[in-house]
Amino acid sequence: MSTMTSPRVTTGLLLWVNMVIVWVVWGSTYVGILFATETIPPFVAMGSRFLVAFVIMAIITGLLRGWAALRVTRRQFASASLMGVALLGVGLGTVGLAQDYVPTGVMALIIASAPLTIVIWRVITGDPPSRLTLVGVAVGLLGIGWMLLPGGTRPVSGTDGDVVFWSLLILIASIIWATTSFFSARLPKPADSFVLTTYELLSGGIALTVVGLMIGERIDLSAISGRSWAGWIFLVTAGSVLAFSSFTWLINNAPISLASTYAYVNPAVAVLLGLLFYSEVLTSDVVIGLTVVLGGVILVVSGESRRSRSTRPVPETEVT
Repeated sequence: MSTMTSPRVTTGLLLWVNMVIVWVVWGSTYVGILFATETIPPFVAMGSRFLVAFVIMAIITGLLRGWAALRVTRRQFASASLMGVALLGVGLGTVGLAQDYVPTGVMALIIASAPLTIVIWRVITGDPPSRLTLVGVAVGLLGIGWMLLPGGTRPVSGTDGDVVFWSLLILIASIIWATTSFFSARLPKPADSFVLTTYELLSGGIALTVVGLMIGERIDLSAISGRSWAGWIFLVTAGSVLAFSSFTWLINNAPISLASTYAYVNPAVAVLLGLLFYSEVLTSDVVIGLTVVLGGVILVVSGESRRSRSTRPVPETEVT
């Protein structure tokens, strides 16, 4: 018997509420990061965002679950901290820095490769997805490529070498994010997703803030624009507390291929918001790409739904 903790296959309203939150809110954080980092250094902006979100989540968890719920074992704290550094520190920290060099559309396309990493790990570990899921992954990536490959969604600074360098770092961060999400079921993490999210925010926030201070980033409150404040507040509340809590819930309660569909939908949301905030042109390629992406998501959802109905969940066991 494998010691891997299998997510509980969950259906119903709660599943889809969390899916929509991750799809829409995380897609809009691209714009939030752009706004926040206009006048706030990127590492400190992301680190302080997560630290403030940690305080909010700790209070919410204490009030809803009881303060005793925040007590965890050393192994659980270590697992939550590892996930926070990998998911938030490496993943979103890289995105925050790369926005100065890599077009948002190209960056979203690279991040959309995350489901491929998930599929590879599922095959390696003897849990291959259904054919319908594989077709959905391929269709989703095709739609992303069709929509975003012709060019970025905003002007960038730096040289071609900067774009290549940061694109490679985003790819590495995407692989780390997907791998951490996949193997999180094997870790002896806190069972309560609220508690897990709380400590992930703490470790990710500390990691990013320390790195920012080490490289000389400082905050001048008088220099922060109103738009940066708005972007930062949105990232703290919606992007960190709400959406990351939903994602943590999903990877503990839903099939990972279903949870990872955010990688398809988020770029589409980012493009649509670019139309609103940056007056980008809605081309026929974008319309076709969005349609194909939606088709890919429907296929993945259908494939995972059929799989969940035909298989029984493996009893949960903690790794020793």
